[in-house]
Amino acid sequence: MTIPVKHPISHALTSFNGNPAETEKEPAVKHGATVHHLPPSIWKKKHGSTPNRLDRAIEGTRDFFFREQLPKGYWWAELESNVTITAEYVMLHHFMGMVDHAKERKMAKYLLNKQTEEGYWCIYYGGPGDLSTTIEAYFALKLAGYPAEHPAMVKARAFILEQGGIIKARVFTKIFLALFGEFAWFGVPSMPVELILLPNWAYFNMYELSSWSRATMIPLSVVMDARPVRRLPPAMRVQELYVRPPRPIDYTFTKEDGIFTWKNFFIGVDHMLKVYESSPVRPFRKKALKVAEKWVLDHQEPTGDWGGIQPAMLNSILCLHLLGYGNDHPTVALGLEALANFAIETEEEIVLQSCVSPVWDTALALKALVDAGVPTDHPSLVRGAQWLLDKEVRKPGDWKIKSPELEAGGWAFEFLNDWYPDVDDSGFVMLALKDIQVKDRKSMDGAIKRGINWCLGMQSKNGGWGAFDKDNTKHLLNKIPFADLEALIDPPTADLTGRMLELMGNFGYPIDFPAAQRAIAFLKEIQEPDGGWWGRWGVNYLYGTWSVLCGLSAIGEDPNQQYIKRAVNWIKSRQNIDGGWGETCESYVDATLAGIGESTASQTSWALLALMAVGEAESSAVSRGVQYLLATQKQDGTWDETQFTGTGFPKFFMIKYHIYRNCFPLMALGTYRTLTGGKTLQ
Repeated sequence: MTIPVKHPISHALTSFNGNPAETEKEPAVKHGATVHHLPPSIWKKKHGSTPNRLDRAIEGTRDFFFREQLPKGYWWAELESNVTITAEYVMLHHFMGMVDHAKERKMAKYLLNKQTEEGYWCIYYGGPGDLSTTIEAYFALKLAGYPAEHPAMVKARAFILEQGGIIKARVFTKIFLALFGEFAWFGVPSMPVELILLPNWAYFNMYELSSWSRATMIPLSVVMDARPVRRLPPAMRVQELYVRPPRPIDYTFTKEDGIFTWKNFFIGVDHMLKVYESSPVRPFRKKALKVAEKWVLDHQEPTGDWGGIQPAMLNSILCLHLLGYGNDHPTVALGLEALANFAIETEEEIVLQSCVSPVWDTALALKALVDAGVPTDHPSLVRGAQWLLDKEVRKPGDWKIKSPELEAGGWAFEFLNDWYPDVDDSGFVMLALKDIQVKDRKSMDGAIKRGINWCLGMQSKNGGWGAFDKDNTKHLLNKIPFADLEALIDPPTADLTGRMLELMGNFGYPIDFPAAQRAIAFLKEIQEPDGGWWGRWGVNYLYGTWSVLCGLSAIGEDPNQQYIKRAVNWIKSRQNIDGGWGETCESYVDATLAGIGESTASQTSWALLALMAVGEAESSAVSRGVQYLLATQKQDGTWDETQFTGTGFPKFFMIKYHIYRNCFPLMALGTYRTLTGGKTLQ
């Protein structure tokens, strides 16, 4: 198997604004790419002899991306989430008996630096305190040697107890505590390992779960079957985080009011499963453990990754460890190395990312540079495009279960994740590649043809698209006790469906193409009453509405239709006084906050791109939005953005993509210049 290497990250696109501790060794190649200024003759021809304010802004950001391109041609920015990812990394090392105290100190420092003045930890910048996140950070700090009397711990503990303590935590937090005897295993929702044996036609089977749930829960079911406990010395325990000593009733699940609800039904099912799990007669248990073990081994990538996400990777390592694989076993060692490659390390801190996004980042950067007018044969674009082409997925993955006749194609999010390509990355990669003049155009055309065919084959019956699977729509699964993140499935959403319409439109599919007609009908059905669309993978209604309007425009839908006008009016109604747009992550909890929040560079750009897509480039709203971007741009061509505008799991896991604050403004400004010439902006 290939030994994974540490890839260099784009230097200025992290929360540290520095270099990772380790980088790829590429002798005689400087970090970052050479800055290629466009020849003055091109600028004069396109924009006049003297670049105006808009031109200068575009050039500054364009040059920033040239500088941040990495030697092999890609861009890779930090994917920032919350401290649970790093806290669980600390727990993993303790559970497996392989603590590196120097690295642990750096992780502890990172955790402390993310604590708020109030003493809690949040799941996004400026958000409310989150109980489970705070419990995990507190526990990791205890493991790292911080005593309960430390001022940071005192403040955190006060918040935790005020919120109800460990008993009120989410499921995954309780599982990590149970690994160390700090929570009772019988208080964790049941997930018998035998579930992996259910046939694919069963209402509940592993392929009705989302890809991320499947890749996490199959190895986790082995862990939960073993119910291991690594006892801790008294100084590391966290029993002080219980409001009072727990009683048996505290480990039961709270039922909803009403004679019958699905949640209450599944609580009853969980009780029966617990009786079954305690039985000495489980005839299929050994077979299930073998099948789960094989599934985990088969799904490891050559680089050591599982599913490209921290939960799947960490739980797969735990699973194999509990099945008797030593820490030095090649499979486990490779997995640990792959997980370590998610870390960003400085002299002072270590943060573990939940996932890495080089394919997504590279596609965004290329699309932004093309929109900014960079010649399509520019060396920077050609190198980036070739890097993406080399990342095409040509192997069947889990999606094959529901689409057995579909040929492999498309792209994943990470450096390598052949089991789980997705339509969002695939669509955006192809949009970015479309006009770039690579040397082997025939090869690129073949990759795009396969990618479009794969994406079209992933359309669900209701006309929309999910990310990784088709028809992943068993919404009842989100009612089981295990599903307190409400993310066990991957149903079709507006933002992904809009992306697929944009893909079809850009590659010549007509509006009467059957897949497009079904998609448009789906979008009309799920449009919000006020005109916007909910965003699954970005915050939130601004993101969803941007994707939909760009898709409808590309496929040729008439922008004068009333449902599109409602969307336009909604976007305009949400513009802030400063000319920008913003939306808080709280809009996932409270829909009255849709499109409301302090202005950000990325969300302003989504609004601008949406409006310009449907003929509003000359509107005052767009002019004011462009002025906001110009006024907030820094001297180095970049923007600041503290807010989290990406989404992992709505309401529960938010993301800050450190590339968003720069790539989307460049797209917006470049598009604006193309459509208007920018003559009114001096």
